[in-house]
Amino acid sequence: MAPTADWLTTPITAELLRGALDLERTEHGVLPHRLPARARAQNVDPQVAMAEAMPSGVRLVFRTRATRIELGVLATKMVYQGAPPRPDGRYDLLVDGRLAGQATVRGGRTLTIDMTTGTAASQPGPVGTIRFTDLPDREKDVEIWLPQREITELVALRTDAPVEAVGDWGRRVWLHHGSSISHGSDAESPTETWPAIAAALGGVELINLGFSGSAQLDPFTARAMRDTPADLISVKIGINLVNSDAMRLRAFTPAVHGFLDTIREGHPDTPLLVVSAILCPIQEDTPGPGAADFSTGKLQFKATGDPAERAAGKLTLTVIRAELARIVAARAADDRHLYYLDGRELYGEADFAELPLPDQLHPDPAADRRIGERFAEFAFGPERPFAAPAVS
Repeated sequence: MAPTADWLTTPITAELLRGALDLERTEHGVLPHRLPARARAQNVDPQVAMAEAMPSGVRLVFRTRATRIELGVLATKMVYQGAPPRPDGRYDLLVDGRLAGQATVRGGRTLTIDMTTGTAASQPGPVGTIRFTDLPDREKDVEIWLPQREITELVALRTDAPVEAVGDWGRRVWLHHGSSISHGSDAESPTETWPAIAAALGGVELINLGFSGSAQLDPFTARAMRDTPADLISVKIGINLVNSDAMRLRAFTPAVHGFLDTIREGHPDTPLLVVSAILCPIQEDTPGPGAADFSTGKLQFKATGDPAERAAGKLTLTVIRAELARIVAARAADDRHLYYLDGRELYGEADFAELPLPDQLHPDPAADRRIGERFAEFAFGPERPFAAPAVS
């Protein structure tokens, strides 16, 4: 449906976006990125490139009296060969901080990925439009959270009343880095990833650098975090290093130190929380690499390493948790704003018994909510690492 004469079109600029570190102009519009251009130029991994361009935690934020909103988008939808199709990504509409609508968009590009060979094939598709109607006829703050699993080029923002950028809400900014679990791999919508849930409960602004398959202690990610203004920082380390079999203990320890050192160059006194992996039985004591497993007729993951190789320095989640705890304890002697959280406090053995990982790797939506609520309680509660400063 073509827009009628009473629609106003507002250019989509960085001023209207939160949660993105860069905005690339494309043939169709603009593409939000969660890594800056300098970091992207240093990356050679297609998985990182795909993950950082998926806008987990990225949202359009503006003030308007509009009762109708249209957003033209060109989505890139991921299809995993051999796995059932995933539902279309959701766009969550918040009005004055409350969920007021959800929408999906048809069409768009498709990227078909073969997880056994690592190859991918792209097919073109058309621009689509999402619509929200019957909104309250008053001045209001509007947020449109973009789908966390779909690369999303923003083509046009149309409303039936003028739009203006929203100033600082006075909230602290929380910068988080992690794996697909932080990215929101199996979350039902962008406001239902566990970091989004925790941020809402903690009353903070989220910048989510959760990159599916790509929390690998990359120096370019550490530099991006160093250079990003933030009041609170967390890094979740473990699962991708094990299931990618990316390094052994000899390389892991100095890599963690280097990653934290780089962050501290830009944030010397910012509360910094190091979080180890949640429980993942297949990789607790078995090294990687991890692999896709279709033997049951649905997508599952398995660990393919030999537990005997731990003696030669191969990483498991048990090994990583012990080393992270040791590293943080040693550094905390000189860094009073550094903290550690064992990820099994967020999701452990009792949780696995009640809410098992459907594919042996990723939490389901109910477990995501539990993780977000527990993180908020641990991090944002009174006298906790991210507790709000006392009001004098």
